[in-house]
Amino acid sequence: MSEVMVLIGELSRRTGVNARLLRYYEEQGLLVSDRDANGYRRYGADAPSRVERIRELLESGLSSKEIREILPCAVDDGIRHCDHSRAVLGEGMERLEDQIAALEAKRRRLAVQVAAAASRPFEDGPDLP
Repeated sequence: MSEVMVLIGELSRRTGVNARLLRYYEEQGLLVSDRDANGYRRYGADAPSRVERIRELLESGLSSKEIREILPCAVDDGIRHCDHSRAVLGEGMERLEDQIAALEAKRRRLAVQVAAAASRPFEDGPDLP
């Protein structure tokens, strides 16, 4: 018996990811399809879980390149850890920590500006939008 295959529309319905984005995942090497005689994309039975994993990793802040590198390590409930997947995930975590630190620094600088502005209200200042 052959593997169950789904068309792109069905995969889109099952995952909530639009077909255009599924084609993009395929272009990026994140998702694989076969073509039938009519040229329609057909995805394997594991495609919905793969798309779910891709979405989780994208939402975690990894790039499509990084995801492509660690997808071979994907299993049903996550990523198997090996030296390579640990390195990719660790680099993603470091980048995210750097971004958080930069945002916190911006928040502190803006808080200083807010406090300074609050201490100097306009008495009869210009009408600003």
